[in-house]
Amino acid sequence: MPQITIYTTPTCVYCKMTKEFFKKNNVVYEEKDVMSNDAAREEMIKKSGQLGVPVIDIDGEIVVGFDQRALGKLLNIK
Repeated sequence: MPQITIYTTPTCVYCKMTKEFFKKNNVVYEEKDVMSNDAAREEMIKKSGQLGVPVIDIDGEIVVGFDQRALGKLLNIK
């Protein structure tokens, strides 16, 4: 199973959609709330160059936003 980290905020609709997609497909992930965790926010910006969420790190491959096609491809989900 790949190492997956999702950077989120509590009010982000696309973050919720991503987490639902992961749940539906039994994907295990670590969630980091960038609103309450300054270190996680800096880590996210360093990895992606983005301020927007979600940012998903799948074994070093970065996906910005809820991109179901990209996530499915990286995770081998049809």
